[in-house]
Amino acid sequence: MISFLHGTLVEKTPVSILLDVNGVGYELAIPLSTYDRLPATGETLRVLTHLVIREDAWQLCGFAMAAEKTTFLLLVGVNGVGPKVAMNTLSGITIPDLHAAISGNNVKRLSAINGIGKKSAERIIIELKDKIHPLMAFTAKDGSPAPAHNPALSDTLLALTSLGYPQDAAKKMLQAALDAGTDTRNTEALLKAALASGR
Repeated sequence: MISFLHGTLVEKTPVSILLDVNGVGYELAIPLSTYDRLPATGETLRVLTHLVIREDAWQLCGFAMAAEKTTFLLLVGVNGVGPKVAMNTLSGITIPDLHAAISGNNVKRLSAINGIGKKSAERIIIELKDKIHPLMAFTAKDGSPAPAHNPALSDTLLALTSLGYPQDAAKKMLQAALDAGTDTRNTEALLKAALASGR
Protein backbone atom coordinates (compact mmCIF):
# COMPACT_ATOMS: atom_id res chain seq x y z
CA MET A 1 0.00 0.00 0.00
CA ILE A 2 1.29 3.46 -0.94
CA SER A 3 0.41 5.78 1.95
CA PHE A 4 1.85 9.01 0.57
CA LEU A 5 4.18 10.39 -2.11
CA HIS A 6 6.68 13.24 -1.88
CA GLY A 7 8.13 14.74 -5.03
CA THR A 8 8.04 17.54 -7.60
CA LEU A 9 4.74 18.66 -9.08
CA VAL A 10 5.15 18.39 -12.87
CA GLU A 11 1.60 18.97 -14.10
CA LYS A 12 -1.73 19.79 -12.52
CA THR A 13 -5.38 19.96 -13.64
CA PRO A 14 -8.54 20.19 -11.53
CA VAL A 15 -8.89 16.39 -11.68
CA SER A 16 -5.33 15.04 -11.76
CA ILE A 17 -1.66 15.72 -11.07
CA LEU A 18 1.65 14.31 -12.31
CA LEU A 19 4.22 13.93 -9.55
CA ASP A 20 7.92 13.21 -10.16
CA VAL A 21 9.24 11.05 -7.32
CA ASN A 22 12.95 10.35 -7.80
CA GLY A 23 12.57 10.15 -11.57
CA VAL A 24 9.35 8.12 -11.57
CA GLY A 25 6.20 9.93 -12.73
CA TYR A 26 3.05 9.15 -10.78
CA GLU A 27 -0.33 10.21 -12.18
CA LEU A 28 -2.90 10.72 -9.44
CA ALA A 29 -6.60 11.50 -9.58
CA ILE A 30 -7.48 14.32 -7.19
CA PRO A 31 -10.62 16.08 -5.95
CA LEU A 32 -11.12 19.80 -6.53
CA SER A 33 -10.53 20.44 -2.84
CA THR A 34 -6.96 19.16 -3.24
CA TYR A 35 -6.41 21.12 -6.46
CA ASP A 36 -7.18 24.35 -4.59
CA ARG A 37 -4.29 23.64 -2.20
CA LEU A 38 -1.63 22.70 -4.77
CA PRO A 39 1.60 24.69 -5.08
CA ALA A 40 2.92 25.95 -8.42
CA THR A 41 4.34 23.39 -10.84
CA GLY A 42 8.03 22.76 -10.21
CA GLU A 43 7.60 22.93 -6.44
CA THR A 44 7.78 20.00 -4.03
CA LEU A 45 4.56 18.40 -2.88
CA ARG A 46 3.54 15.73 -0.39
CA VAL A 47 0.21 14.02 -1.05
CA LEU A 48 -1.62 11.31 0.84
CA THR A 49 -2.61 8.46 -1.45
CA HIS A 50 -4.98 5.55 -1.85
CA LEU A 51 -4.63 2.87 -4.52
CA VAL A 52 -7.92 1.76 -6.07
CA ILE A 53 -7.62 -1.71 -7.63
CA ARG A 54 -10.25 -2.78 -10.13
CA GLU A 55 -10.39 -5.60 -12.67
CA ASP A 56 -9.79 -3.27 -15.60
CA ALA A 57 -7.43 -0.70 -14.06
CA TRP A 58 -5.40 0.49 -11.09
CA GLN A 59 -5.91 4.12 -10.09
CA LEU A 60 -3.88 6.12 -7.62
CA CYS A 61 -5.83 8.84 -5.83
CA GLY A 62 -4.18 11.80 -4.10
CA PHE A 63 -5.32 14.05 -1.27
CA ALA A 64 -3.89 17.21 0.27
CA MET A 65 -5.35 16.55 3.72
CA ALA A 66 -6.05 13.55 5.92
CA ALA A 67 -9.72 14.55 6.23
CA GLU A 68 -10.12 14.24 2.45
CA LYS A 69 -8.62 10.76 2.36
CA THR A 70 -10.63 9.61 5.38
CA THR A 71 -13.87 10.91 3.88
CA PHE A 72 -13.04 9.34 0.49
CA LEU A 73 -12.50 5.94 2.13
CA LEU A 74 -15.79 6.27 4.01
CA LEU A 75 -17.62 7.11 0.78
CA VAL A 76 -16.21 4.23 -1.28
CA GLY A 77 -17.19 1.92 1.57
CA VAL A 78 -20.84 2.72 0.87
CA ASN A 79 -22.61 0.18 -1.32
CA GLY A 80 -22.91 1.56 -4.86
CA VAL A 81 -20.46 4.43 -4.40
CA GLY A 82 -17.29 4.03 -6.47
CA PRO A 83 -14.08 6.09 -6.59
CA LYS A 84 -15.41 8.41 -9.31
CA VAL A 85 -18.54 9.30 -7.36
CA ALA A 86 -16.49 9.72 -4.18
CA MET A 87 -14.15 12.13 -6.01
CA ASN A 88 -17.14 14.02 -7.44
CA THR A 89 -18.51 14.31 -3.93
CA LEU A 90 -15.29 15.81 -2.56
CA SER A 91 -15.23 18.16 -5.54
CA GLY A 92 -18.86 19.17 -5.20
CA ILE A 93 -19.16 19.89 -1.48
CA THR A 94 -16.82 20.86 1.36
CA ILE A 95 -16.11 18.21 3.97
CA PRO A 96 -17.82 20.17 6.78
CA ASP A 97 -20.91 20.67 4.58
CA LEU A 98 -20.89 16.98 3.60
CA HIS A 99 -20.78 15.90 7.23
CA ALA A 100 -23.51 18.41 8.08
CA ALA A 101 -25.68 17.05 5.26
CA ILE A 102 -25.16 13.47 6.47
CA SER A 103 -25.83 14.37 10.11
CA GLY A 104 -28.88 16.40 9.14
CA ASN A 105 -30.38 13.79 6.79
CA ASN A 106 -30.19 16.33 3.96
CA VAL A 107 -30.93 14.09 0.98
CA LYS A 108 -31.63 17.08 -1.26
CA ARG A 109 -28.16 18.57 -0.70
CA LEU A 110 -26.38 15.29 -1.41
CA SER A 111 -28.55 14.58 -4.47
CA ALA A 112 -27.36 17.87 -5.99
CA ILE A 113 -23.83 16.43 -6.32
CA ASN A 114 -22.92 15.08 -9.76
CA GLY A 115 -23.33 11.30 -9.83
CA ILE A 116 -25.43 11.01 -6.69
CA GLY A 117 -29.14 10.33 -7.00
CA LYS A 118 -31.75 10.23 -4.28
CA LYS A 119 -31.24 6.53 -3.50
CA SER A 120 -27.45 6.92 -3.32
CA ALA A 121 -27.84 9.96 -1.06
CA GLU A 122 -30.11 8.00 1.26
CA ARG A 123 -27.62 5.10 1.37
CA ILE A 124 -24.73 7.47 2.18
CA ILE A 125 -26.70 8.95 5.06
CA ILE A 126 -27.79 5.58 6.43
CA GLU A 127 -24.35 3.97 6.21
CA LEU A 128 -22.19 6.92 7.28
CA LYS A 129 -24.25 8.78 9.85
CA ASP A 130 -22.77 6.79 12.73
CA LYS A 131 -19.27 6.65 11.25
CA ILE A 132 -18.37 10.30 10.81
CA HIS A 133 -16.62 11.87 13.76
CA PRO A 134 -18.64 14.85 15.09
CA LEU A 135 -15.54 17.08 15.19
CA MET A 136 -14.75 16.51 11.51
CA ALA A 137 -17.57 18.88 10.62
CA PHE A 138 -15.70 21.85 12.13
CA THR A 139 -13.37 24.10 10.18
CA ALA A 140 -10.45 26.27 11.25
CA LYS A 141 -10.35 29.99 10.42
CA ASP A 142 -8.54 29.31 7.12
CA GLY A 143 -11.34 26.99 6.01
CA SER A 144 -9.43 23.74 6.53
CA PRO A 145 -11.08 20.96 8.55
CA ALA A 146 -10.30 21.06 12.27
CA PRO A 147 -8.46 17.99 13.62
CA ALA A 148 -11.00 15.26 14.34
CA HIS A 149 -9.09 13.92 17.34
CA ASN A 150 -8.61 17.16 19.25
CA PRO A 151 -9.11 16.92 23.06
CA ALA A 152 -9.67 20.68 23.40
CA LEU A 153 -12.50 20.66 20.83
CA SER A 154 -14.08 17.58 22.39
CA ASP A 155 -13.83 19.04 25.91
CA THR A 156 -15.29 22.38 24.81
CA LEU A 157 -18.24 20.71 23.08
CA LEU A 158 -18.84 18.55 26.16
CA ALA A 159 -18.63 21.60 28.44
CA LEU A 160 -21.18 23.50 26.37
CA THR A 161 -23.68 20.65 26.38
CA SER A 162 -23.08 20.18 30.13
CA LEU A 163 -24.03 23.83 30.59
CA GLY A 164 -27.39 23.04 29.04
CA TYR A 165 -26.88 24.12 25.44
CA PRO A 166 -28.51 21.81 22.85
CA GLN A 167 -26.02 19.86 20.68
CA ASP A 168 -26.76 21.90 17.54
CA ALA A 169 -26.41 25.21 19.38
CA ALA A 170 -23.17 24.05 21.04
CA LYS A 171 -21.73 23.11 17.64
CA LYS A 172 -22.61 26.53 16.19
CA MET A 173 -21.02 28.28 19.18
CA LEU A 174 -17.85 26.22 18.87
CA GLN A 175 -17.65 26.90 15.13
CA ALA A 176 -18.04 30.63 15.85
CA ALA A 177 -15.08 30.40 18.24
CA LEU A 178 -13.01 28.71 15.51
CA ASP A 179 -14.10 31.33 12.96
CA ALA A 180 -12.77 33.98 15.33
CA GLY A 181 -9.33 32.35 15.17
CA THR A 182 -9.31 30.96 18.71
CA ASP A 183 -6.45 28.59 19.54
CA THR A 184 -7.79 25.07 18.83
CA ARG A 185 -5.56 23.61 21.56
CA ASN A 186 -6.80 25.87 24.38
CA THR A 187 -10.01 24.57 25.96
CA GLU A 188 -10.43 27.60 28.23
CA ALA A 189 -10.04 30.07 25.36
CA LEU A 190 -12.38 28.05 23.13
CA LEU A 191 -15.06 27.87 25.81
CA LYS A 192 -14.82 31.59 26.55
CA ALA A 193 -15.06 32.49 22.85
CA ALA A 194 -17.94 30.03 22.29
CA LEU A 195 -19.91 31.44 25.20
CA ALA A 196 -19.28 34.98 23.99
CA SER A 197 -20.68 34.05 20.56
CA GLY A 198 -23.83 32.70 22.14
CA ARG A 199 -24.77 35.96 23.87
